[in-house]
Amino acid sequence: MRLVKPKKFLGQHFLKDLEIAQNIADTVDVCPELPILEVGPGMGVLTQYLVQKKRPLKVVELDFESVAYLHENFPVLENNIIENDFLKMDLKNLFDGQSFVLTGNYPYNISSQIFFKMLENKDLIPCCTGMIQKEVAERIASGPGNKAYGILSVLIQAWYKVEYLFTVHENVFNPPPKVKSAVIRMTRNNVQNLGCNEALFKRIVKTTFNQRRKTLRNSIKPVLGKDSSLYSDEIFNKRPEQLSVMEFIELTNRVEKALNENMQKEA
Repeated sequence: MRLVKPKKFLGQHFLKDLEIAQNIADTVDVCPELPILEVGPGMGVLTQYLVQKKRPLKVVELDFESVAYLHENFPVLENNIIENDFLKMDLKNLFDGQSFVLTGNYPYNISSQIFFKMLENKDLIPCCTGMIQKEVAERIASGPGNKAYGILSVLIQAWYKVEYLFTVHENVFNPPPKVKSAVIRMTRNNVQNLGCNEALFKRIVKTTFNQRRKTLRNSIKPVLGKDSSLYSDEIFNKRPEQLSVMEFIELTNRVEKALNENMQKEA
């Protein structure tokens, strides 16, 4: 069968370097007993090493040409090649409700959305590994005080330990992307409950980082209002990238308390 032509609208850049593919596949060994879901296998450069792990493996691919190629070249997968959009899938019954490792050479254009879906299914995904755009990997792995530190950093680090493993050069892909790539691994930490209103936590993180150049006093007004007594606190002189995950949690609790008090006054 002829090779699959990379499609720009799907963000396809096929990895050619087999050593790198092997190294990416080996990142799943941190959770050695769990089944594996690979997103965007393309022509199976990573898949060929994942099947050697001798544990349940499913692959999900949106491109019909790639699906046909996989069926022809990976008969060992039989009914485990899923033609679907990962972002629209219900993951709860994928492995009969069992937890699994998520991995892949993720399409650059949806990598952030993939990780938001991971967070929605964090109780099913104790480990997520794979290759993404270097800039996104740096963003996820960055800590407070770093310019790359942002929404993804806080929301993911609240639930996962993040490891930036290695950088991958453009010339090992077909076609070569215009940016470097990186391989990361995210492993669930011991946090079972943030100790705050999670919906409000997300809202505060997203709202403040969407105006990251402003101090919290100004950026948080869409959530807290214009005239809160909390604004006298020194923390509101800071910008969002200066706050740790724990400080965002503490801020969420204080904001929720203030909002509840306001509601009681108005009642």
